Amino acid sequence: MDRVDGVLLPELDGSEPSVALPRTLGWLSLALGIGALAEPGPLARLTGVDDDPRSWAVIRGVGARELGHAASLIAGRRPGRWAWTRVAGDAMDLTLLGQALTDRCGERRRRVALTTAAIAGITALDLAVAIGATRARRARERMIRISIGVTVNRSPAEAYRFWRDVENLPRFMSHLESVRADDLRRSHWIARGPAGRRIEWQAEILDDQPNRSIAWRSVPGARVPNAGRVRFDPAPGDRGTEVRVQLGYAPPAGKLGRAVAKLFGEEPEQQVRDDLRRFKQVLETGEVVRSEGSPNGISVHQQVMQRPAQPLPTARR
Repeated sequence: MDRVDGVLLPELDGSEPSVALPRTLGWLSLALGIGALAEPGPLARLTGVDDDPRSWAVIRGVGARELGHAASLIAGRRPGRWAWTRVAGDAMDLTLLGQALTDRCGERRRRVALTTAAIAGITALDLAVAIGATRARRARERMIRISIGVTVNRSPAEAYRFWRDVENLPRFMSHLESVRADDLRRSHWIARGPAGRRIEWQAEILDDQPNRSIAWRSVPGARVPNAGRVRFDPAPGDRGTEVRVQLGYAPPAGKLGRAVAKLFGEEPEQQVRDDLRRFKQVLETGEVVRSEGSPNGISVHQQVMQRPAQPLPTARR
């Protein structure tokens, strides 16, 4: 979990392997390690390698390595790093088995071939976990966190109800073109990204506490992984509701991507601030109050167009 102002957010990147998978590899390492240290002779005969003291020493060395992997993976410490060490160990094992395969024939050759195939399958699993964990670590490193709040003169129940209907979001989030609710949990989002690029993704609600908070995240495969939580807390003095948005997202180009967006006046923090201002207006007045002086962002074009507030001219009929 990531934190914004002390609030836990859902995991950003769905491509990250779950905690269960690295731990499963850890338990596998534990079983292999104990077996290799306790019974190197039977293991040598089972796998088709030489059943002699020299081979036993190699098998015990592999067992000690596997126990080291098991301790770290089961404890959940740096699963990506230890998954890569497993991949390196698998490569060594495959090299040794490949050498053994050339010197065997008959039943022993068949056993070495089966052992090689099993280790190759484990290597593929280790590689998938290692790649997934590395991608997740990079996403966390480039993650941008935002926390902004606004006080709305409505009850927490009213604010929650309006936000929970996700198809209302484009009414006050200027960068959204549309949000379509597929079911009670999943929805399809279309947004305008930097330089007018169109971005689409699926999102899912992970935690829904009526009248209190909503947490969501993008599903695996999103071009811009994102996750967030919105809270609805009673404001002090019976002044309505404090609505606070905690948001985390990982832009494809990291800090450079944010700098480019900022240059074009599409700074995400400013967008969220303006979105919450519009949310307040919609909830309190039923519509977004607009005039020629309304702040719409920080781009040069938007700043030039802003002026002392006047009513918008009535459209000619």
